[in-house]
Amino acid sequence: MKNISKSKIIAFRQCPKRLWLELHKPELRDDSASETVFQIGYQVGNIARTIYDPDGTGVTIDIEELGHSKALALSAELLAQGSAPIFEAGLSIAGALAYADVMLPDLSDGTLRWRMVEVKSSTGVKAYYQDDIAVQSHIAVSSGVRLSSVSLAHIDNSFVYQGEGDYKGLLHEVDMTNEVLSRFDEVQEWIAGAQGVAALEEEPVIDTGPQCFTPFTCGFCDYCNRDKVSPEYPLDSLPRLHYRKREHLEAEGYEDMRDVPDELLNEIQQRVKQCSISGQAFFDAAGAATDLAPFGFPAYFLDFETVNFAVPIWKGTRPYQQIPFQFSLHRVEESGTVVHSAFLDLTGADPSRNFAQSLIEQCGDEGPVFVYNAAFENTRMSDLAERFPELEPALSSIILRVVDLLPIARNRYYHPSQHGSWSIKAVLPALCPELSYAELDGVQDGEMAVEAFKEAIATETSAERKQEVQQQLLKYCELDTFGMVRMWQIFSGPSL
Repeated sequence: MKNISKSKIIAFRQCPKRLWLELHKPELRDDSASETVFQIGYQVGNIARTIYDPDGTGVTIDIEELGHSKALALSAELLAQGSAPIFEAGLSIAGALAYADVMLPDLSDGTLRWRMVEVKSSTGVKAYYQDDIAVQSHIAVSSGVRLSSVSLAHIDNSFVYQGEGDYKGLLHEVDMTNEVLSRFDEVQEWIAGAQGVAALEEEPVIDTGPQCFTPFTCGFCDYCNRDKVSPEYPLDSLPRLHYRKREHLEAEGYEDMRDVPDELLNEIQQRVKQCSISGQAFFDAAGAATDLAPFGFPAYFLDFETVNFAVPIWKGTRPYQQIPFQFSLHRVEESGTVVHSAFLDLTGADPSRNFAQSLIEQCGDEGPVFVYNAAFENTRMSDLAERFPELEPALSSIILRVVDLLPIARNRYYHPSQHGSWSIKAVLPALCPELSYAELDGVQDGEMAVEAFKEAIATETSAERKQEVQQQLLKYCELDTFGMVRMWQIFSGPSL
């Protein structure tokens, strides 16, 4: 009987077919969506070691270097000694194994026990964490390790980094001892069930469903859906479709949103349906022009790019705080003259203050500041005003001038190619087909911009590569704001 890892037991809990594929056809798995999550987890795990072992006396079990057999043997030796913290300690019983993030020796009652801490990069306790920790605790206790407590440590997003590598307070512990130690009978059943699935010669026949995305997206979705013919306009093309309503429509046999009766849809959803049936765009040109008529000149068009770190790297910032590092700004004069300016900081230092000061200088004192989805830019400017009180009046003045193009687009325009989305990436190619993000080199969306920024500020990145990334970021962000200029021109009417 092969020992099944904790992660694969949790995969069994999500879907037995997923476990079978993990064991027998792992090459079919698409890991692209989870790679970023894994990298964040590694980073948080490294910081956890400095928090729980400030003196550096602990031992980290390097599974990649040792392999499972040696890692388990060394872990058993260290757990028997109890002389120092252990990170990634291997635990095994017949049929299952796990590696504990943090094991801290506890001699408070005169005997050797261990305080187990599982570290997560989330900012709260998710429901499936209890299953995860229950499996790990069961394996530990069943292997002879005495536990004094079991805790989950997650990121405290109210933590403010003070610099100098001091991350004390970054993690918040939640005691889960009673919850997980009472579930050992359940865990034993999971292990037995997982072993049964692992022994199957053929993959289980299980249809796709909600389990494919809960508690996380399965990497085998494309494989499991390979023979399914998706409708041209699936239910996902209906905007703001509540999951319960979707479940109801699916239960009634609806797959293509064009077949859903009008009486089950709101006004916007009906519009999307009718455009999709006709293949024609909806454009309330008069309404759009009326919406924009009150706003004069100069007209500004603004877009931000931001980065967030699970573990903050700049003093005065919080975990997962959105830090703006770039903006693009187009200014249109009444004469029709269009001027572009930009800010981008790739020095690796906190860009926040310089960003805010440049933004204030470039936005002038009057004229509408058009954005797409105002909540994002406004929240970033409010954050900057809180961090730099002396800049608050000027930033607040810009916020008061902000005009959101998104609700105008949502109410006045729709093209079937948008498939229920009014993101600028969906609207712009339909409204202005001559403008395409696909033609951009290197950076074509926000996620790529974040990864490009992280690469550019990394110390090992060459000057030549940094220059290349800089040009890619500038062109990407410029397209966002130029796209808004074109949208505004079309929505405003023929005179523009």
